[in-house]
Amino acid sequence: MTGPRPLWSHQIELEAAPRSASVTRAFISRCLVEHDLPYLLDPVRLVGSELATNALVHAGTSFTVTLSQPDGHVLLAVRDGSATFPVHGHADVLDTSGRGLGIVDVVSLDWGMRLDGAGFKSVWASFALRADGAV
Repeated sequence: MTGPRPLWSHQIELEAAPRSASVTRAFISRCLVEHDLPYLLDPVRLVGSELATNALVHAGTSFTVTLSQPDGHVLLAVRDGSATFPVHGHADVLDTSGRGLGIVDVVSLDWGMRLDGAGFKSVWASFALRADGAV
């Protein structure tokens, strides 16, 4: 996803380790609090955790988390070392996995996937800013 230069942008590179999902949540929290966006904490952390877990489980590579604010929304992107797109599955009630992209779809304003020029995949999700500026 390309567009205007963001008002702010933060990035962190993480190893393919189980603790990286919690580091992703902490990174997102720090960034959103720094930019006075506490109302986005829960949805963005949830989606960030799902995307980081997908990178860990399915790509098995280190990954980069980027959080930025283009006009009117916050954009979260997770880029890993795989060219394989995740599959939007349909989990049964008792399944312990397979709900990640469904959660991303419900919680975010919009989301998608793309390959960059190096053949690496990014999964991104956007979140609306409040028009009234209320927190």
